[in-house]
Amino acid sequence: MENTRPRKKIADSRYVLSALMGPQDTNGLGNVHGGVIMKMVDEAGALVAMRHAGRLVVTVAIDSMTFMEPILLGNLVHCRAELTYVGRTSMEVRVEVVAENPLEGSQKTTNTAYLVYVALGRDGRPTEVPEIEFVTEEERERAEQAKARQEYRKQQRLLEKQRS
Repeated sequence: MENTRPRKKIADSRYVLSALMGPQDTNGLGNVHGGVIMKMVDEAGALVAMRHAGRLVVTVAIDSMTFMEPILLGNLVHCRAELTYVGRTSMEVRVEVVAENPLEGSQKTTNTAYLVYVALGRDGRPTEVPEIEFVTEEERERAEQAKARQEYRKQQRLLEKQRS
């Protein structure tokens, strides 16, 4: 059977979500709440997945998110998101979070997260998405790493089912 799914380049769905962190985003020490960043990461990832699929998506997994550097009041936060892997109905998106001091122009990567989304049809059920067309060697390498993460997630789901 011939594959009839369309193909899209990763660059076609890349997205950067940026926001200036204000007092409403921080704790008493002036550090941005982790939940604020997690919400931005999920929004950026979902937008990439929606652009690729051309459909609404739901988040089905967020791999661990470790905050390596604090994000401070007044920082401009950039969530740089791009596809790394596409299955039949699911998509993995890599989101790199960068905090910028707009007064100095300095930037630091604070964390990276991998999220999985499933595209939904009009009936609310999972539906097929276009395949990825890789352009660079880095895109191919990230896809291989993503396949390993996807296999690990499947094994974890099986273990969870066996425990319950």
